[in-house]
Amino acid sequence: MTHLISRLGQGALVLLATFTISFILVQMMPGDAVLIRFLNPEMGMTPEDIARIRVFYGSDAPILVQYFQSLLAVLSGDFGYSVQSGVPVAQEIATNLPPTLLLASLGLLTALGLAFVLAWGAVLGPWPALRRWIGSVPALMVSVPVFWVGITLIQLVSFKLGWVSVIAPGPWEKLVLPVLTLALPIAAPIAQILIRNIEDVSTRAFVPVARAKGLSRGAVLWGHVLRNAALPTLAIAGVLLGELIAGAVVTETVFGLNGLGRLAERSVRTQDIAVLQAIVLISAAAFVAISFLVDLVSLAIDPRLRTNRSLAA
Repeated sequence: MTHLISRLGQGALVLLATFTISFILVQMMPGDAVLIRFLNPEMGMTPEDIARIRVFYGSDAPILVQYFQSLLAVLSGDFGYSVQSGVPVAQEIATNLPPTLLLASLGLLTALGLAFVLAWGAVLGPWPALRRWIGSVPALMVSVPVFWVGITLIQLVSFKLGWVSVIAPGPWEKLVLPVLTLALPIAAPIAQILIRNIEDVSTRAFVPVARAKGLSRGAVLWGHVLRNAALPTLAIAGVLLGELIAGAVVTETVFGLNGLGRLAERSVRTQDIAVLQAIVLISAAAFVAISFLVDLVSLAIDPRLRTNRSLAA
């Protein structure tokens, strides 16, 4: 219990640091969201009108005052209003968050599945050359940028092979290539960690004992080795969630999908500070929540962790 409370406290500090750093960075960005939106001759805004708009959005206050006003508002669940759309930021997030969550979740699940297949093939492959080739695939995938993967998949899978349409696709068909675009680079480091841990755990003393009891190599790997090798894999999967969310920004732009990625791209372009801060904070909150969940799953898989942490406390 002490460990979980400590983890919650660490998560709160991470969110506070994320809010502070994002506030400083967006304030340093060139441009002015109010001027970008309203300084248009066709709108007929006078300097007095723009000044009143600044008061409404709080951008006329000193920076330190803006920081504490924004922090108190966020703590109460109020992210403010979008300068570009004029609607509450919470409404913008509620509209664009579900598609990104679906894309990121499917990407993470697909990445885990690909990682396990690669690791299983590298460990149990019938030919040494095949095992070496499969073992080198993760290193190849991890070096490829997300946007290049997306463009290549469009050219190969859609235009050349015609397996998936990118022109007026169905609701699920349009997710196939974006999910693969996110999953392939993420699967690479997960597979590398899993392969390394399977090889390490396979050298431990309990493996020959299990084989002596008549279990096949596959049964030992599945029933004994994989359980011990999965813990570091879960940890790295949680860490890579941040990269997955960052990749969603590029992926949604490449494939023209609506979500937090497209919203972030538009907010950067228009200097919509309130929306940008909300997206960064929600991404950090997702990272903290996944890390906490990974910690709970690790404790459930390996009871020894509970004992060690109880002794340390």
